[in-house]
Amino acid sequence: MDYLGGLSGTGRLLCGNTLVAPTQYDFDGYLSSGGQVTSCGEIRVPTSVLREVFGRADLRLRTVDGRLLRLRFSEKRLPSGCDGAAHVDVTGDLPAAGEWCADRDTAYLTS
Repeated sequence: MDYLGGLSGTGRLLCGNTLVAPTQYDFDGYLSSGGQVTSCGEIRVPTSVLREVFGRADLRLRTVDGRLLRLRFSEKRLPSGCDGAAHVDVTGDLPAAGEWCADRDTAYLTS
């Protein structure tokens, strides 16, 4: 896998078609050997919201720029000392490989 860069910003967390909470996110993008863009990273929502949605299969993120991303929690259990952040695997309307900024120290593709 090749690292493509970062994607960060804010959006709206959805369960099905229901708005759950405003969300901050910070994702990394990768290009698989088969040419597919994949992503994973962290979302941040209030801890109470995270406890409510953890493990849901119908979780999505609508970014400010209109992308609709499907989220799946990477962990089986939410840590007891959860601070409102969780690691997720991301699919859906991800940017094409050439649209990511590979230098995480200088810029992100932001929304």
